[in-house]
Amino acid sequence: MKLSLALLASALGYAAANPFAPKVSRNTAKNRMNSKLMRGATAIRKLEGEEQEVDLTGYSIKFEKCQFVKQYDAEEDGGEENDSILTTKRFVIFRLCPDSSCGSCNYNYGEYIVDMETYLEATLGYKQEVQEQYCDTCNECYEQAAEQAEQEANGEQNDDEEEDEDAWKCQNMDTSSCYAECQNIENMEENGYMDAAEFTECQQLDYEDNYGNVYYAGPMCASSGSRIKIGIFTDEECSNYDESKDIENYMKNDDGYSMKLSYHLLKQTFSEGECIASCLQEDEEQNNGDDEKEAEVNEVCEELYEAAGKCESSHGFEEGIVDYENYDNQVRNEELVCDFISSLKAGHYDQTGEIVVSGGRTTLGGGAATTGGQKFAL
Repeated sequence: MKLSLALLASALGYAAANPFAPKVSRNTAKNRMNSKLMRGATAIRKLEGEEQEVDLTGYSIKFEKCQFVKQYDAEEDGGEENDSILTTKRFVIFRLCPDSSCGSCNYNYGEYIVDMETYLEATLGYKQEVQEQYCDTCNECYEQAAEQAEQEANGEQNDDEEEDEDAWKCQNMDTSSCYAECQNIENMEENGYMDAAEFTECQQLDYEDNYGNVYYAGPMCASSGSRIKIGIFTDEECSNYDESKDIENYMKNDDGYSMKLSYHLLKQTFSEGECIASCLQEDEEQNNGDDEKEAEVNEVCEELYEAAGKCESSHGFEEGIVDYENYDNQVRNEELVCDFISSLKAGHYDQTGEIVVSGGRTTLGGGAATTGGQKFAL
């Protein structure tokens, strides 16, 4: 799912959450002009195809921020079928940092924005695969170590002189700690936990209160956007967050026993101060010293790069393309994306997506200057 530039334009044009903003019409000349521009906008940077190829193998993904944004419902029915004229959009900002500077990531990086669903689907799929491979390798190494220890205890010699091609896998594997970790993951439910990653799509909880109200669980931004957690919502779109309720009070297994949430996997998608995935696809041939094979881009990087709105030129991103036919259009698109990312990072929205207003005035909180996109909203 590619991030719609029309979605960015409508988010920038949102002013309903600000009670002091002048009323605007969705049919103003400025809005018609922006809509026309966005409909004709096309993303030029691609990983493959006729355009110049972008090499991401020297970069890694770094999570920056999660942010909800409430805006007017732009559907054709005008929101008549909904209880609210507002809809909540969920965004994740991430960077592609040079592998050598994941900690600082202050130059030669690209900054990107993508919807939360796409981000979590891509990163959780990658982390799940890494976790499965890790535990499979751990179990193999654990069994080998146990077999070797038994042979040594019995005074037996290993007469198999054939070189083990997979021996490199166990060289840096601490079998005692990894085995315990993998057993905890495998027996999570038996230990009273449910995987928080299973609730990253909005879903109804198996609960109904005395008034017939039902509730929904889904992902939300927390800790000023530095974390993603599971919250309780009152609608099936997981737009209306109920801060009075704790998700773990509603977690039950099939037998009706209370459960807790495990963030073991989900928290790996928003690691603070470090990159979460290298864009270089590693395989066994490379690990065995075969350096002749051409480097490939990790699938998680391909998916996110293709889907995201891009802000690259202002950060010195060396892999960005500048000599393409539709240059002027791409520049306008990139300015729009950069402007919107700046407004989200500046703290202009709270964790529920409402615009933050300070002191009863139209001055936005967050200690940063109002961006062009925010001026348009106000």
